[in-house]
Amino acid sequence: MRPSRRAPDELRAVTLERGVVKYAEGSCLVKFGDTHVLVTATLEERLPPWLKGQGRGWITAEYGMLPRATLERTRREAASGKQSGRTVEIQRLIGRALRGTVNLEALGERQLTIDCDVIQADGGTRTASITGAWVALADAISWMKARNMVRGDILRDHVAAVSCGIYNGTPVLDLDYAEDSEAETDANFVMTGDGRLIEVQGTAERTPFTQDEFLQLMALAQKGVARLVDLQKMAVM
Repeated sequence: MRPSRRAPDELRAVTLERGVVKYAEGSCLVKFGDTHVLVTATLEERLPPWLKGQGRGWITAEYGMLPRATLERTRREAASGKQSGRTVEIQRLIGRALRGTVNLEALGERQLTIDCDVIQADGGTRTASITGAWVALADAISWMKARNMVRGDILRDHVAAVSCGIYNGTPVLDLDYAEDSEAETDANFVMTGDGRLIEVQGTAERTPFTQDEFLQLMALAQKGVARLVDLQKMAVM
């Protein structure tokens, strides 16, 4: 029995609410159970210096957790003067995930910055961020199209992410913190709407896992991502 009493292949309650921030070109409040992330997309008429003159745009991301997103207050990284390795790794993952499904040439020489701020954390903050980030990005691109700034298909496909793991010997979908902290294996799958893989992060926390167990986790992830993509489609209708 999972702590949340969910079935092994059951997601937490997921909601994707777009257009929640007045001033951002795109935004989404994403909730995976008790994990809540506010995502905004900002259009900037500038590019990193190494991209100038190449006729294509760029998608980048920043990620952070509010001090009381967790049980105990976490010191703001700005106060320490540097980002943690975990923060840098997650925001790079978010950027890679989104760029994998965007026609950067059609975007023009512009940058879209995706900010993911974790309001409340209960496991799966990176997967929730990626899933909500796609909605905020789609929102921003719709904003640009309404102003004739871009044309054609900018987004080639959806992208969503979900965690899977082996908990008490059973492969399960969408780990919350109670499961994540005790799981024998923990993995994150980033996938497109048509089921292709963008990135997989998998770690044996205690006991090494087999190829068969990995394939079971991937099958769970495919089912979970398909459901998340359906929710994205409903959110941007």
